[in-house]
Amino acid sequence: MDLSGRVAIVTGGGTGIGRATSIRLAKSGVKAVVINYSRSAGDAEKTAEELRALGAEAVQYRADVSDESMVKAMVGSTVERYGRLDVLVNNAGTTHFIPHPDLDALTDEVWNDILSVNLLGTFFCCRAAAPELKKAGGAIVNVASIAAQRASGSSIAYAVSKAAVVQLTRSLALALAPEIRVNSVSPGLVSTRWFSKSFGDEAAAAQEEAFAKATPLRKIATPDDVAQAVIALLENDIVTGQDLVIDGGKNVLYQPLF
Repeated sequence: MDLSGRVAIVTGGGTGIGRATSIRLAKSGVKAVVINYSRSAGDAEKTAEELRALGAEAVQYRADVSDESMVKAMVGSTVERYGRLDVLVNNAGTTHFIPHPDLDALTDEVWNDILSVNLLGTFFCCRAAAPELKKAGGAIVNVASIAAQRASGSSIAYAVSKAAVVQLTRSLALALAPEIRVNSVSPGLVSTRWFSKSFGDEAAAAQEEAFAKATPLRKIATPDDVAQAVIALLENDIVTGQDLVIDGGKNVLYQPLF
């Protein structure tokens, strides 16, 4: 896929991986990026300004991806404004930090909150965008997590939701072929503001350093590293139904349980 002149929606596009992906899309020559957000209005506007400075059209759009009516309205607004939709990057996500042995903390509310955004939100966006993406011969990239493949992650519910996203990617790759390609990326630890806010700057820095030492490449991913992989999957017309792990090689190591 030549991204020049294309129109994209990036959910959770104002911060972190979403912001980096939006910027990479602008640098790749897209015509316009719709930057979806649910709470970070200021960040979404700043990202939109960055994209405009790079020569792309950009508009921020508030929608909770777990609300299908809002998702449909977002896709409809995009097509009404730009006349097409070529790319969908499902980056919006949420979690709860719960130690895995604490099963009692995995309440119905926690499960519903995580699955409604991470899994259903991804599906709602794919379903709403599919008719226009078919017309354009477009592509979807879903942002999953290394937690989908290992017994790790911020909580069991989060890991399950991301494993479901990987399987959803495979299923949609078949269901939407040959017009639409669907792939996913599974980052390991990514150095983001969200991570620092969750644990504090010092604790986050210490965890990042320890994690980096435990990877073959001796470093952790940046949001732009993940964005680079997203763009690669968008541009490669022969790849579909695949999940690309981005974690400095940590996933290939044997990790003893004791």
